[in-house]
Amino acid sequence: MQPRMTNPAMVAPDAMKAMGAFHEAAKKGNIPEGFLELMCLRASQINGCSVCIDGHWRLAKKAGETDDRLFAVAAWRDTPYFEPAERAALAMTEALTRISDRADPVPDEIWDELIRHYNETDIASVVLTIAAINVWNRLNIATKQQAGFWRP
Repeated sequence: MQPRMTNPAMVAPDAMKAMGAFHEAAKKGNIPEGFLELMCLRASQINGCSVCIDGHWRLAKKAGETDDRLFAVAAWRDTPYFEPAERAALAMTEALTRISDRADPVPDEIWDELIRHYNETDIASVVLTIAAINVWNRLNIATKQQAGFWRP
Protein backbone atom coordinates (compact mmCIF):
# COMPACT_ATOMS: atom_id res chain seq x y z
CA MET A 1 0.00 0.00 0.00
CA GLN A 2 1.26 3.43 -0.92
CA PRO A 3 0.11 6.58 0.87
CA ARG A 4 -2.17 8.73 -1.24
CA MET A 5 -0.39 11.84 -0.02
CA THR A 6 1.58 13.15 2.92
CA ASN A 7 -0.54 13.28 6.07
CA PRO A 8 -2.65 16.46 5.81
CA ALA A 9 -1.43 17.62 9.23
CA MET A 10 2.10 17.57 7.84
CA VAL A 11 1.08 19.44 4.69
CA ALA A 12 -0.63 22.18 6.71
CA PRO A 13 1.88 23.04 9.46
CA ASP A 14 -0.69 25.07 11.39
CA ALA A 15 -2.86 21.95 11.56
CA MET A 16 0.02 19.93 13.03
CA LYS A 17 0.68 22.65 15.58
CA ALA A 18 -3.02 22.77 16.48
CA MET A 19 -3.28 18.97 16.73
CA GLY A 20 -0.20 18.87 18.95
CA ALA A 21 -1.62 21.56 21.22
CA PHE A 22 -4.99 19.77 21.32
CA HIS A 23 -3.31 16.50 22.26
CA GLU A 24 -1.25 18.19 24.99
CA ALA A 25 -4.37 19.90 26.39
CA ALA A 26 -6.02 16.49 26.62
CA LYS A 27 -3.30 15.32 29.01
CA LYS A 28 -4.05 17.99 31.63
CA GLY A 29 -6.17 15.75 33.85
CA ASN A 30 -4.98 13.16 36.36
CA ILE A 31 -5.30 10.22 33.99
CA PRO A 32 -1.96 8.37 33.68
CA GLU A 33 -0.37 8.92 30.29
CA GLY A 34 0.04 5.19 29.71
CA PHE A 35 -3.68 4.65 30.11
CA LEU A 36 -4.49 7.55 27.76
CA GLU A 37 -2.31 5.73 25.22
CA LEU A 38 -4.30 2.53 25.80
CA MET A 39 -7.47 4.49 25.08
CA CYS A 40 -5.88 5.71 21.83
CA LEU A 41 -4.85 2.16 21.00
CA ARG A 42 -8.40 0.89 21.56
CA ALA A 43 -9.99 3.59 19.37
CA SER A 44 -7.40 2.91 16.67
CA GLN A 45 -8.14 -0.81 16.77
CA ILE A 46 -11.84 -0.08 16.26
CA ASN A 47 -11.11 2.32 13.40
CA GLY A 48 -8.47 0.08 11.82
CA CYS A 49 -5.76 2.75 11.81
CA SER A 50 -2.53 0.80 11.44
CA VAL A 51 -0.33 3.87 11.95
CA CYS A 52 -1.93 4.69 15.30
CA ILE A 53 -2.08 1.06 16.42
CA ASP A 54 1.64 0.79 15.67
CA GLY A 55 2.45 4.01 17.48
CA HIS A 56 0.19 3.92 20.53
CA TRP A 57 1.19 0.50 21.80
CA ARG A 58 4.78 1.77 21.73
CA LEU A 59 3.86 4.99 23.54
CA ALA A 60 1.84 3.05 26.12
CA LYS A 61 4.75 0.69 26.72
CA LYS A 62 7.15 3.62 27.02
CA ALA A 63 4.80 5.18 29.59
CA GLY A 64 4.95 1.99 31.68
CA GLU A 65 1.99 -0.06 30.52
CA THR A 66 2.36 -3.82 30.88
CA ASP A 67 2.22 -6.38 28.11
CA ASP A 68 -0.86 -7.91 29.76
CA ARG A 69 -2.79 -4.66 29.42
CA LEU A 70 -1.45 -3.93 25.93
CA PHE A 71 -2.43 -7.34 24.63
CA ALA A 72 -5.80 -7.39 26.41
CA VAL A 73 -7.11 -3.90 25.67
CA ALA A 74 -9.18 -5.16 22.73
CA ALA A 75 -10.97 -7.54 25.15
CA TRP A 76 -10.91 -5.29 28.22
CA ARG A 77 -14.38 -6.37 29.37
CA ASP A 78 -13.24 -9.98 29.72
CA THR A 79 -9.89 -9.52 31.46
CA PRO A 80 -8.87 -8.76 35.05
CA TYR A 81 -6.31 -6.11 34.07
CA PHE A 82 -8.44 -2.96 34.23
CA GLU A 83 -9.84 -1.09 37.22
CA PRO A 84 -13.50 0.07 37.25
CA ALA A 85 -12.51 3.67 36.42
CA GLU A 86 -10.45 2.47 33.45
CA ARG A 87 -13.35 0.31 32.28
CA ALA A 88 -15.59 3.39 32.37
CA ALA A 89 -13.08 5.32 30.23
CA LEU A 90 -12.72 2.42 27.79
CA ALA A 91 -16.50 2.18 27.48
CA MET A 92 -16.57 5.90 26.67
CA THR A 93 -13.73 5.39 24.16
CA GLU A 94 -15.74 2.77 22.32
CA ALA A 95 -18.98 4.76 22.46
CA LEU A 96 -17.44 7.98 21.10
CA THR A 97 -15.51 6.08 18.45
CA ARG A 98 -18.62 4.24 17.27
CA ILE A 99 -21.02 7.19 17.35
CA SER A 100 -23.07 6.01 14.36
CA ASP A 101 -23.67 2.52 15.77
CA ARG A 102 -26.63 3.48 17.95
CA ALA A 103 -29.32 6.13 18.24
CA ASP A 104 -27.93 7.32 21.60
CA PRO A 105 -24.15 7.13 21.05
CA VAL A 106 -23.30 7.85 24.70
CA PRO A 107 -26.12 6.44 26.79
CA ASP A 108 -26.62 7.63 30.34
CA GLU A 109 -25.25 4.38 31.75
CA ILE A 110 -21.85 5.02 30.12
CA TRP A 111 -21.83 8.68 31.16
CA ASP A 112 -22.99 7.92 34.70
CA GLU A 113 -20.26 5.33 35.17
CA LEU A 114 -17.65 7.79 33.92
CA ILE A 115 -18.74 10.56 36.31
CA ARG A 116 -18.79 8.04 39.16
CA HIS A 117 -15.02 7.65 38.81
CA TYR A 118 -13.70 10.94 37.45
CA ASN A 119 -13.96 14.65 38.15
CA GLU A 120 -14.79 17.15 35.42
CA THR A 121 -11.13 17.85 34.55
CA ASP A 122 -10.43 14.15 34.14
CA ILE A 123 -13.57 13.64 32.07
CA ALA A 124 -12.42 16.48 29.82
CA SER A 125 -9.10 14.65 29.43
CA VAL A 126 -10.88 11.41 28.52
CA VAL A 127 -13.23 13.04 26.00
CA LEU A 128 -10.53 15.22 24.41
CA THR A 129 -8.18 12.24 24.08
CA ILE A 130 -10.88 10.22 22.32
CA ALA A 131 -11.70 13.13 20.00
CA ALA A 132 -8.03 13.67 19.14
CA ILE A 133 -7.26 10.05 18.31
CA ASN A 134 -10.35 9.80 16.14
CA VAL A 135 -9.15 12.81 14.12
CA TRP A 136 -5.71 11.24 13.69
CA ASN A 137 -7.28 7.92 12.69
CA ARG A 138 -9.37 9.62 10.03
CA LEU A 139 -6.45 11.60 8.62
CA ASN A 140 -4.30 8.46 8.40
CA ILE A 141 -7.02 6.24 6.97
CA ALA A 142 -8.22 8.74 4.35
CA THR A 143 -4.70 9.18 3.01
CA LYS A 144 -3.63 5.52 3.47
CA GLN A 145 -0.68 6.30 5.73
CA GLN A 146 1.53 3.30 6.43
CA ALA A 147 2.48 1.80 9.76
CA GLY A 148 6.18 1.63 10.47
CA PHE A 149 7.26 4.95 9.02
CA TRP A 150 6.56 6.89 12.18
CA ARG A 151 8.05 5.70 15.43
CA PRO A 152 7.60 7.58 18.70
